[in-house]
Amino acid sequence: MSEIEAVREMLRAMTGGPALPDDQMRVMYEQWGLSHPLPAGAEVTNITLGGVPAEKIVTPGAAADTALLYVHGGGYVIGSAASHRHLVAALAQAGWMVGYNLDYRRAPEARFPAAVDDALAAYRALLDSGIAAGRIIIAGDSAGGGLTVATALAIKAAGLPQPAGLFAISPWVDLTQSGDSYTEMADVDLICSKPELDRLAGLYCGDDRANPLASPLKGDLSGLAPLLIHVGSDEILLSDALRLSERAGLARVPVRLMIAPQMPHVWHFFTTELTAAQTAISHAGAWMREHLG
Repeated sequence: MSEIEAVREMLRAMTGGPALPDDQMRVMYEQWGLSHPLPAGAEVTNITLGGVPAEKIVTPGAAADTALLYVHGGGYVIGSAASHRHLVAALAQAGWMVGYNLDYRRAPEARFPAAVDDALAAYRALLDSGIAAGRIIIAGDSAGGGLTVATALAIKAAGLPQPAGLFAISPWVDLTQSGDSYTEMADVDLICSKPELDRLAGLYCGDDRANPLASPLKGDLSGLAPLLIHVGSDEILLSDALRLSERAGLARVPVRLMIAPQMPHVWHFFTTELTAAQTAISHAGAWMREHLG
């Protein structure tokens, strides 16, 4: 059995039963993430950034004056710094950067725009600590990919300098779910579904789904930092990524799009299961190093 078929079998087993309550999903997601090892020599310290809990992750060779500010996925409802620790550590190692793994507030306990407010506060704190904007990359996956772009919009609105780059993995940038792939890829995507994303969007922002800070695809992308987008061919968020790339390009944002054949939603998460995850992480690391000032 190939690596990708083994992952698909695992996903079918995980998603084939009745839906679990969100509190149980949070626990399961953390346990799943924590089952993946960290890179050798990685050191994790609990900190706060602008009053927001975070993890500082340092791997051997990381440049102390850099920051990879990471905002995790999970539909703004599940996911945490703990669930994504292994991925953030791997990306930070690939980029020779210090990782800052943000535990932003989640819905329904804290609704929109709490996540954006937390990410912006963390970015301000990094700047205030003396790290230059040109030495910061903001990154995230799924909802965190959308939050990455939304944070850049908030940074622009606040009159702050843009970071060196933005990295969005399988980004959820249209909470109105207007893209074709939401229906065309429904039978292929084993992780996301339109009804579930609709439920999560409701928990996060109710009827305010077209707000550019919730759906940054609806925003003015001009003036944003260079953007790297990774997306799998086998996911319902494919059209989000394609449209984000197109609209960023039209706004004269330097953008690079990588579509990975046969890959599922946020395949980077499968650091021990998929060789393709390591390949994608290495690709992102090279891009980040290229864009750091």
